[in-house]
This record gives sequence, C-alpha cells and structure tokens, in this order.
Amino acid sequence: MNMHVAENGYFTEEHSAETVIARMHDCKDARLKQVMEVVIRKLHEAVKEIEPSEAEWLDAIRFLTATGQICNEWRQEWILFSDILGVSMLVDAINHRKPNGASESTVLGPFHVADAPEMPMGANICRDGKGEDMLVTGRILDPDGQPVEGARIDVWQANDEGFYDVQQKGIQPDFNLRGVFVTGDDGRYWFRAVKPKFYPIPDDGPVGQLLRAMGRHPYRPAHLHYIVSAPGYANLVTHIFDPHDPYIRSDAVFGVKESLLADFQRVDDAERARELGFAGSWFWSVTHDFVLARSS
Repeated sequence: MNMHVAENGYFTEEHSAETVIARMHDCKDARLKQVMEVVIRKLHEAVKEIEPSEAEWLDAIRFLTATGQICNEWRQEWILFSDILGVSMLVDAINHRKPNGASESTVLGPFHVADAPEMPMGANICRDGKGEDMLVTGRILDPDGQPVEGARIDVWQANDEGFYDVQQKGIQPDFNLRGVFVTGDDGRYWFRAVKPKFYPIPDDGPVGQLLRAMGRHPYRPAHLHYIVSAPGYANLVTHIFDPHDPYIRSDAVFGVKESLLADFQRVDDAERARELGFAGSWFWSVTHDFVLARSS
C-alpha cells in the first residue's frame, strides 16, 4: 500500500488515516490489521466529509455510550443498531450467497429459542387459542426439485398482537407459537398457527431515538420465522412475509426479500375448518416451498 505519512511521523489533517495505520506495523494478526486499516481509512474519510463540530462529535460519543449501557443478557442494542442501518442484512447476504434456485436467507432475529419442542406434523403451535387460525403448508426440496426427507423445520412467530412468548412471560404460555417438525419421504410439512401481525422493534432506547430523528418508523411487517436443516444441505435461516402488510416495503431492519413473499389467503370453508380443529368457520392459509442448497 502506498501511504503518505508526514515525514516526521506526526499527525496532520491531510494524512491522518495513513499516520494512524502506519502505527500498526508491529501487528501480528494479519486479519485484524486488514480490518482496522479499512475501518480507520473509512472513518477518517467520513469525518473529513462531515466535518463535525466538537459538540456533534460529543453527541455521537454519548449515543455510543448509551447504546452500550442499555445492553443486557436479553437485549442487544448494538445488534439493533446494526439492523436499522442495514448492516446485519448485508453481513447475512455476504455470508449466505445462494446458488440459483435456492431459497434466500434473512436475519435470525432476537427471539429464537433453541430448545423448542418437536411436534407431530400438523400440530397446532398456538398454545393459548388466541388469534386468527392459520394453516401453513409447503415442501422442502433439493436443488433438483426432489423432496428432502428428514428435514428439520424450526418455526416461530409473534402472536396476533405482535409479541413473542419470551416478551410476555406470564401472559403467553412457554413455547407459544413455536415448534419443530421433521419431514417424511415426501418432503412436505404442515402445521397450524395464527396469522401474525406487524410489530415494532424495541424503540425505547437510543436506537429508537435515532430512528425517530431520521424520520423512520420501527415496524417489521408480519412474518413467520424458519430454520430449515438437513444432512448434506446448508442450513437455511429465513422468513416468509405477508405481501399485503402495510410495512412490507419499509421493514425497519431491511429483512424482506421478494422471493420470501407468500400469499396469505382467507379460506371461507366451515367444513374444512372443523376438520382442522379450528373453532370458526374460516381460516387463513399460506403455502411456501423451500429449496435447500447442498453443503459445500
């Protein structure tokens, strides 16, 4: 790298980044050195372009401090900050590039629970009976369109008020709207749930304040979460989204991809509703197939 550094090694505005980078000549970790060179160079470029006042820079420091201070064992404000800047989705895209035809991934989200119970195919993951009934069906396929047997499908969702069970301890039952299903030789899956609703990301902290200051809302459109895994295939972390949701084109964390839109249809069929064990005379139905990429 051809870097210009002040001849005496002292800091100058003109060659600020180069002078800082030159101080890392004894760094033994090549990857760390590479990363820090890029971070320093881009940060100095941003500061030179913005030309912040000292008061503005102190405000930025206060924001970073407050972001760290609100983090705890169940809330990670730094991930939220990454999410609303689109960085989480960019890192996901870089690390999960898919071959043509394979289902796309999206962000995991903060509310996954690792030990959700395995349930028989067709079970109802709604444990409190609240919400509008929904039938979810689809297939797990390989890149050639053949069914994948033994695929493990870990699903979870928010309730009809936009809350996950872990957000409402003592209100929702444990593992409400969560379940794990395993496909048979036909690769098909189906389970019963409730129609999800849009909800806000936590916006009572510094990230929420920043969103409001930028003129942005905190909402995520209605979706179901999936983790699909099978031997010989790359794990798929993804969602399906309701294309008619009011926030479908403005997801606060940029998680929506066109290929993950699924048609949520209302079915007015009292007999079929009874067959499915639903109390009403109608229900929602959504079907979505997933294509797994083979492990490299």
